[in-house]
Amino acid sequence: MSLPPFANEPILELRRAGPRQALLDALAAVDARLPLRVPVLVGSEARAGDALTSTDPGDPERVVAHAAAATAADVDAALDAAARGFARWRAVPAAERAAALLRAAAWLRDRRTEVAALEVRECAKPWPEADADVCEAIDFLEYYARGAIALEEGRPLLQVPGEHNELRYVPRGVTAVIAPWNFPVAIPMGMTAAALAAGNAAVLKPAEQSPACGHVVVQALRAGGVPDEAVALLPGDGSAGAALARDPRVQTIAFTGSAPVGLEILRTAADTREGQRHLKRVVAELGGKNCVLVDSDADLDEAVPGIVHSAFDYAGQKCSAAARVLVHEAIADALIERLSGAVEALETGQAGTFGTDVPPVIEREAQERVDRYAQRAAADGRIVARGERPPGGWFCAPVVAADLDPGSPVLREEIFGPVLAVDRVRDMDAAVAAVQSLPFALTGGLYARNPRTVEAVAAQLPVGNLYVNRSTTGAMVGRQPFGGNRLSGTGTKAGGPDYLLSFVEPRVITHNTVRHGLVV
Repeated sequence: MSLPPFANEPILELRRAGPRQALLDALAAVDARLPLRVPVLVGSEARAGDALTSTDPGDPERVVAHAAAATAADVDAALDAAARGFARWRAVPAAERAAALLRAAAWLRDRRTEVAALEVRECAKPWPEADADVCEAIDFLEYYARGAIALEEGRPLLQVPGEHNELRYVPRGVTAVIAPWNFPVAIPMGMTAAALAAGNAAVLKPAEQSPACGHVVVQALRAGGVPDEAVALLPGDGSAGAALARDPRVQTIAFTGSAPVGLEILRTAADTREGQRHLKRVVAELGGKNCVLVDSDADLDEAVPGIVHSAFDYAGQKCSAAARVLVHEAIADALIERLSGAVEALETGQAGTFGTDVPPVIEREAQERVDRYAQRAAADGRIVARGERPPGGWFCAPVVAADLDPGSPVLREEIFGPVLAVDRVRDMDAAVAAVQSLPFALTGGLYARNPRTVEAVAAQLPVGNLYVNRSTTGAMVGRQPFGGNRLSGTGTKAGGPDYLLSFVEPRVITHNTVRHGLVV
């Protein structure tokens, strides 16, 4: 099977009237179907229910979906079915698995405006973010389809006279995918598609805030031709994810979410249960406290919009969002003044309104958490900018704080909301030391003109993704493989050439090729 080289799915040009109207029409169509119904999907069985409800963060009275909540019996049935599905799916040649993923990509491409509209409603993703999320999901399918074919070829080994050596990769078994809500289609699709591309079965537990988006992921894969038993959907709360993590029938756990939950999964996975004959592998993408370093020679015309986008797009609810700026003291006042003006001009509003910069956060608990950090920032330093906070919905005003007490938790803890702290440093060595002192190492940014400074900072920062003279968000499949180090993750890189290796086992076969006679 020969495929054209991978290319990223083009995003919509939202300055044009046609695409904007198409998205608004799709939103009206989605609204007309609300509330959606999301079942538990195990094999060919679908169990309806309404124990779980997702709502519109911009209008919490609007119900987006009623979902069945997976029970212990559902988890058990899903893993039994996945074991059967794995036996069948692993025998499918890589080219056929790739073809199924490509058909799933086509299914999603045909419905991209509808799926983007659903993300607007269920997760308050603004239009550019929702469209980009659907494109990223398509990218994962296309990229891992090609990766499946390459993986089947194995890797070359040293050959010597008298023997022949092969390195093959075989699927591990059942993968439990425990996904977040902030990239509600792209991230669950990426983790699930990677497992399937490598020949595993997958059981998807979407975030309880976004069951309808999780349903789309499984619908696309099954429409593409992945057997029902090879991919299951278990909407539910954390108990379903915990049950999957504990179960000895699970070989691999792919998780994206908070650091505390990820660490608990790692501890659970390390415990080998009775009857378990394998060590579980955990692919974890956790939190961050992402810093942007700004040197004295930085171009502020470039740095200010870059920092604002990094910190406040999607209300700062991205793993890669900037949370702290470390700026050279020589230009700190100028940067703070310009950041303040830019942040106070941000449009805070409904995700479905074109031009919204800061949508509501996902739920009441998130709003209360962000408010607590904003209050703490005011107590530990000074608020230099505060944007607007519309009534209704789970809105938070975007906030910039400066001159915080060095011991303030605002400088060290992940807030996951629109709060940005600005710190003055004497030079870039001090900025690097501040980053080095943090437990997280996901993304980082640097604005500087001196190439030697860029090289020195790049050599010392522990982050998984460093962005120089650009925003810290918007990693693209195949271009910026994404993943963090330290407590930010297990170091795997989603959307990169090595990611599928997390879902396989290597096996080496050596043949003695010296003839010892013929079998009679």
